[in-house]
Amino acid sequence: MLGQKVIISAAAVILVLVVAGTGLAFGTKDLDNEKIAVNFYREVERGGYKVVAANELKSWIDQRKDMLIVDTMPYEDSYRKVHIPGALNFVFPVPEMKTMDEKTKSDFLKLLGQSKGRLIVFYCGFTQCTRSHNAAMWAVKLGYKNVYRYPGGIKAWEEGDYPVENPK
Repeated sequence: MLGQKVIISAAAVILVLVVAGTGLAFGTKDLDNEKIAVNFYREVERGGYKVVAANELKSWIDQRKDMLIVDTMPYEDSYRKVHIPGALNFVFPVPEMKTMDEKTKSDFLKLLGQSKGRLIVFYCGFTQCTRSHNAAMWAVKLGYKNVYRYPGGIKAWEEGDYPVENPK
């Protein structure tokens, strides 16, 4: 538990630095950056999942780690246009989901598979998008133990010049 809090704190600090760095270029105030970082930290803490940075996720892909990557963005508006190679699609809403209906739960469990220790990474569109938070939080609620959120989303992935799939 302490180790997870250290990871969450480190992720929040990294996010603050990233947001602050981009904020300087776009005129974002430190108070706004602080609000974003604290909100992100609280989402991760509430969700009980871990966080992975773009370069780490790219390394995992290059190492061919056995993992499931899930794009949580709408199929037509996003996933169909561009996604991380090998990612599957399962749409989640933006506001935090307090409940999940039985059909969605059944479909989600089918996607995640039976192995509760499987490495699973969720992402959405960009840092402030909370679709990936919802997905990661629900995977943890359903008993999965090795759940990560990639908060930069497809926007940061493309900014890092990492490969994408464009199945259009």
